[in-house]
Amino acid sequence: MDTNQCFHCGLDVVESDTIHFDSKTFCCAGCKTVYEIFSSNGMDCYYDFQQSPGATPQEIKGKYDFLDNPEIAEKLLEFNEAETAIVSLYIPHIHCSSCIWVLENLQRLQAGITQSQVNFPQKKVRITYKPNLVSLKEMVLLLSSIGYEPYISLEQYESGQHKVDRSLTYKLGVAFFCFGNIMLLSFPEYFEVSEFWLDQYKGFFRWLIFALALPSFLYSASGYYQAAYKSIRAGLLNIEIPIALGIIVMFVRSTFDMVMNYGPGFFDSMTGLVFFMLLGKTFQTKTYSFLSFERDFKSYFPIAVSRIRADHEENVAVYDIVKGDRLLIRNQELIPVDGILISATAEIDYSFVSGEANPVVKHSGDKVYAGGKQMGQVIEMEVLHSVSQSYLTQLWSNDVFQKKVAQKHKSITDTVSRYFTPALLLISIIGFGIWIPSNTNTAFNVFTAVLIVACPCALALTAPFTLGNMLRILGNQKFYLKNATVIEQLAQADTIVFDKTGTITTNAGAAITYQGATLTEAQTLALKNVLRASNHPLSRMLYNHLPTAARMSVGLFEEIPGQGIMASVQGEVFKIGSASFTECMTANELHQTAVHIQINHTYKGKFVFNNQYRQGLSELFVKLHQKYTLKVLSGDNEGEREVLEKILPAGTELVFNQTPEQKLEFVKNLQSQGAKVMMVGDGLNDAGALAQSNVGIAIAENVNVFSPACDAILDASQFEKLWYFMKLSHGSMRTIIMSFGLSLLYNVVGLSFALTGHLQPLVAAIIMPLSTITIVSFVTMMTNFYARFTRK
Repeated sequence: MDTNQCFHCGLDVVESDTIHFDSKTFCCAGCKTVYEIFSSNGMDCYYDFQQSPGATPQEIKGKYDFLDNPEIAEKLLEFNEAETAIVSLYIPHIHCSSCIWVLENLQRLQAGITQSQVNFPQKKVRITYKPNLVSLKEMVLLLSSIGYEPYISLEQYESGQHKVDRSLTYKLGVAFFCFGNIMLLSFPEYFEVSEFWLDQYKGFFRWLIFALALPSFLYSASGYYQAAYKSIRAGLLNIEIPIALGIIVMFVRSTFDMVMNYGPGFFDSMTGLVFFMLLGKTFQTKTYSFLSFERDFKSYFPIAVSRIRADHEENVAVYDIVKGDRLLIRNQELIPVDGILISATAEIDYSFVSGEANPVVKHSGDKVYAGGKQMGQVIEMEVLHSVSQSYLTQLWSNDVFQKKVAQKHKSITDTVSRYFTPALLLISIIGFGIWIPSNTNTAFNVFTAVLIVACPCALALTAPFTLGNMLRILGNQKFYLKNATVIEQLAQADTIVFDKTGTITTNAGAAITYQGATLTEAQTLALKNVLRASNHPLSRMLYNHLPTAARMSVGLFEEIPGQGIMASVQGEVFKIGSASFTECMTANELHQTAVHIQINHTYKGKFVFNNQYRQGLSELFVKLHQKYTLKVLSGDNEGEREVLEKILPAGTELVFNQTPEQKLEFVKNLQSQGAKVMMVGDGLNDAGALAQSNVGIAIAENVNVFSPACDAILDASQFEKLWYFMKLSHGSMRTIIMSFGLSLLYNVVGLSFALTGHLQPLVAAIIMPLSTITIVSFVTMMTNFYARFTRK
């Protein structure tokens, strides 16, 4: 019976059941429909990546009917608010570039899907869609119809775990078994022992060695063949091409020698090559996983959120939040977990998640999702699930908030890798051509050894492992970077701009006095409740200073950055903030840091702050002044100028009365003069300056203010270590340069020995992963050395 292959899925189909369309053959109406969808949406170039991609399920009818149940579908969703929903689906069939291309273009296949992003290492696709236009079930059926059926298990979704891919471990085990046994059987050949029984069964042992080599050649090394083939199909030349070519040449040459009785061949070398390369890849994978684990669970959000107890509020780390806790969320704070709103109403900005700028109004009893930002008055909520650090990290690392910066070391690595493979192939052919007239055996050894020993893996791993390990080290010391690029930007900075209030000053220990008309007990109580909703450093200091008071309902609440707060409590209108905001201008105002109070359009008085500067501030500035140009910006008046001039090094520029917009312009002007600016602020009034700077660092005291404008978050307790962290960034760059030199030296020496015919393929196979292990060990040792022995 004649059979053909389906153009879309590649399955065999009997001629009588074949569907013909557009001069192509399809096994079913589903595959034909998918092809039509691709064609009508201008995506038929999908088939240029790989023939028959994906694995189309044989039967999905009725399989996903359970997704019609809203309660079940809700458990799978990460976010579901208004006209936006987000779901992450685990798709085992993601395996190559064509898979990524299709899955990131789902919006062209289905109306209602707005965005899809693939996490290739985790084999997940994160889909943002409009539930009023397309249902979760319809999306799952779409994915299944194009060969990417998701694996859905509610038990696994609740635990956050999926099946682990152990294929690399299996391949390594098979390669080790083949290599060990072939080495054992090859001993008589090595020593050329002449003995009757060995000579009698030499042919049998050689064919046994051939049989043992097949699993290693066909299975263990299959990943290199697939990667090389896909690279060639895509018109690229990656490192898998010379590796795959070297393995194939050794197998063919060994088979030829054995069949023609020229010798035992190089099956031991070939299986050893496969084993040691897989061992290096396993080491690489484990190390990457270790770094990823450290970053996920140390996380980027060590900052505390306010948890409400029966008689008090306490600050706890976000990863200590558990189901059932009651949280207090202030103005501009990130909602760290899913929960139920307890307060009467709330306005939540979900632009970080959905891109929708308009706040969503929620009422008591409504569900609120992690990632929203509270706008306005303070709210209370009850926790439904513990915090998802990886989800917060995903928000903070959103492309919307990424700065477009040049990555010099990454570009060097990419450039070297791009030209490395064609140069390597050329060198191996030249070496083969030089040796073939005089010694065929040596010519093949040279050709194979060159392909194997000169691997850019060590070169390519230099920067990622150095920066990845440094991210882990800095995270352990409560300095949390958005990504590895920030380390390079830190090393390039030559000008550091500090905000004053909340950055070089601390909320703890400041002496506060009140000057003005006496406030009644009711007014003090109302003032305390208004300040409860604010995250400004002075607001937090004054809130902690005022006596404990019962909670009251705050009506209108608006916080204007750089000016103050306007709120209404039980019919009284409060204005709290700067002198101009509260309509008070006095001579003394220019010499004090103060928060002014206006009630019902009548100026009452002011709370005067004698600022407490952070421990070690003077010593830190002295160290930084040796290498950097230092500036201090403040939204306050010049009342602290004399104090700052005494404790800070001479030449430190002090600029006062700066609005958030003026701070941004100040940074921009410095950059226009060629300065590489690092901005250190509190993340609230300094958001614009932090975003404009080359590196923005937000100081975290004890509140969970989400600041996507910054590149790093520094725990306030580690502020005096800033000089130490800057030195570590320079040490990281020196480590990268040294390891670049070391990996290039490896390649030069290895190629020299290979071209002279003094390097056997098996030795080359050992050296290649050994170079990778050496480089990774070197950068780990050096980064740990800088972290331990750099003077803080």
